[in-house]
Amino acid sequence: MTSVRRLFAKRWSLSRMKFTYMSGRYMSCPPKNQETLTGKYGEDSKLIYDLSDQGGELLSLRYDLTVPFARYLAMNKITNMKRYQVAKVYRRDDPAMTKGRYREFYQCDFDIAGRYDTMVPDAECLKIVHEILSELKLGSFLIKINDRRILEGIFSVCGVPENKFCAVCSSVDKLGKNSWSDVKNELIQKKGLEPKTADQIGDYIQQSGGPELIEQLLMDPRLCQNKQTLEGVRDVKTLFEYLTLFGVTSQISFDLSLARGLDYYTGVIYEAVLLQDQKESVVQLESHHKEEVGSMAGGGRYDGLVGMFDPKGRMVPCVGVSIGIERIFSIMEKKAEISEQSIRATTTKVFVAAAHKSFLEERLKLLSTLWDFGIPAEMLYKKNPKLLSQLHYCEETGIPLVAIIGAQEMEDGVIKLRNVATREEEMIRKQHDLNHGTGEVLCRLRSSGVWFQEHYFSYKLEVDS
Repeated sequence: MTSVRRLFAKRWSLSRMKFTYMSGRYMSCPPKNQETLTGKYGEDSKLIYDLSDQGGELLSLRYDLTVPFARYLAMNKITNMKRYQVAKVYRRDDPAMTKGRYREFYQCDFDIAGRYDTMVPDAECLKIVHEILSELKLGSFLIKINDRRILEGIFSVCGVPENKFCAVCSSVDKLGKNSWSDVKNELIQKKGLEPKTADQIGDYIQQSGGPELIEQLLMDPRLCQNKQTLEGVRDVKTLFEYLTLFGVTSQISFDLSLARGLDYYTGVIYEAVLLQDQKESVVQLESHHKEEVGSMAGGGRYDGLVGMFDPKGRMVPCVGVSIGIERIFSIMEKKAEISEQSIRATTTKVFVAAAHKSFLEERLKLLSTLWDFGIPAEMLYKKNPKLLSQLHYCEETGIPLVAIIGAQEMEDGVIKLRNVATREEEMIRKQHDLNHGTGEVLCRLRSSGVWFQEHYFSYKLEVDS
């Protein structure tokens, strides 16, 4: 895939996907000083790029888009906002380009800030994730949900000291990638838990399901004696009720192993993973689990983060989701490669070609008119290109339509419109000016299925054959 195609798909298509339908507004938060990012990411803090400028000020490259957004809300005293953002973030990680893991990459975030009824904005975020992954047609996926209050309740009844909650969360979060045996060894050897405590945690976190698991936890006398834990379980129950109304519960799983290692999460958390498709070869990414192929998105509720930046500690409840753009594109590229599927390398919809020499002026006129109609068009920067060369260029780059001008076409007052995929040709009459003919080209574009719909999150532009 060309760099032009990647940039177009990331910055243009992704920034307009489902978020504008949900009344989200676009915004950008620039990176700030090192203090802004300190103490927000738990063990992942080691992945932050720390810098210093010429004056000695300590700076950091932003690790995610959530913390800068929370600071923006606090500094501007904003208490209600719905926004989306596509921007670069940076991780001091071991890159694996074929797996969609980079040190510099794009994320796409959608967040809702403000005090609303319980779980209503949370359900909307999960609905967005479900719609995006469904339309991308990456394959079977599963959205896991949990609540940090439930996890903390589990740790508490199992005897984990409160000062080790975050450290234990970080280990539990690895269960999707590693076996329980590996996670248990880490809890005992690195986190200092007793084997009995680790076994009790394992009994809980290896469970997953739906409403029936929620009811099971509500009947657990030890777990629900904690007020916050009980609130967490009830909120997840409410969330499932709303997701049922949205019609997405078939791909939702209440998974007690989901932890999300970042320290700022305070309530519901979720993660979307791509599942192994048994019918076709799907590229396996970081996960070693026999069913999971990789994480596509993640997020949750972070009600206390804005208060960390507010001088008076005023809280603004927030919930959001982050889409892993690079991971998605890596999988789509690999799937296209496996299926030998052709992918357009340009957004151009019409190529202006000359059938004979000395038609540069006519080509420029038609090109200008197409642009005036808002039709992406181009031509070769040669005075007298060969027609065969022009047609080969369209086939190589995936341009769907060719508008051909020649001596006979000029005499007859027509434009020859050629479908590159089917090689079918038709004549469009100019009627003494190009505007009418260009309008017909526009109609052909829309009817042939190559007109790009702004509201649709599209990876490739297809021509109906």
